[in-house]
Amino acid sequence: MLPGEDDRRDAVKAIMSSGQRELVAELERLDGGARFGRSTWLRPEGGGGQARLLENGDVFERAGVNYSAVHGDRVPESVAVQHGLDPESGFFATGLSVVIHPRNPYVPAFHANFRYFESGGTFWFGGGADLTPCYGFAEDATHFHRVLKGYCDTFDPAFHAQAKSACDDYFRLPHRDETRGVGGIFFDHLSPPGPDGWRRAAAFAAAGIGTIAPAYLPIVRRRKDRPHGDRERQWQLYRRGRYVEFNLVHDRGTRFGLQTGGYVEAILMALPPLARWEFELTPEPGSPEAELAAFLVPRDWAGEGAQPDARVG
Repeated sequence: MLPGEDDRRDAVKAIMSSGQRELVAELERLDGGARFGRSTWLRPEGGGGQARLLENGDVFERAGVNYSAVHGDRVPESVAVQHGLDPESGFFATGLSVVIHPRNPYVPAFHANFRYFESGGTFWFGGGADLTPCYGFAEDATHFHRVLKGYCDTFDPAFHAQAKSACDDYFRLPHRDETRGVGGIFFDHLSPPGPDGWRRAAAFAAAGIGTIAPAYLPIVRRRKDRPHGDRERQWQLYRRGRYVEFNLVHDRGTRFGLQTGGYVEAILMALPPLARWEFELTPEPGSPEAELAAFLVPRDWAGEGAQPDARVG
């Protein structure tokens, strides 16, 4: 039997808020030099959230872990049109968003988002995680994708291939005809049929939040102390420009947060603290920077072996 509305909302809010607390604690332990600030916000139409932000740490230049739960009597018109909903219906949405911009250029940036939406008697879950390196290491990409595949396989052995393909398709910059990173998984409108469909989907979202740390943090530990200089730093800032372009032009989560009256500062703190753009930058042929383009081409990372510390390109 489908849980009652209040029970569903309380359960999924608990999943998101506890995930926030646990991730904040893990990231603080790993960074060791900074603590997360806390900013609580309210939405006049209903609901609110809590933004947690760490800046200028020893390991993380910026790390945001945001929780929100909003509701209203009307679905925003743009959301109703996009999802085929009755704009006169009430809605409820909650989610957890994680964006990490590391200090060391050899540590990849990371993004994850898990969310829940219901309106007019319908519901769905969505989520995903993806990795955005400035320098490509097969060992890192393989680890990341294998952990995510193991997570997906607990739900359905066919699910990972679908979610990976969706991620490869989504995290692209079509105006540059290039991918943003090495992908991961992405899914939306997950609403399994049957009397236990809601519980299965909720458990899958909770497990996804629990997969963030084992998928990403071992990579951080492996690369955070790797020596680097100004060349690597300038390349990192340049590649962050691509991250900014995607988030401001193409990212659905950014649009949804703004369309539903979310806290603008929390939505935009996904952007890196520093980035740069350079006209027609062409990396030196054969350099690690030049190799990145080939490294980012989608492939079956979870099914490939990787040489320790090996680049692909």
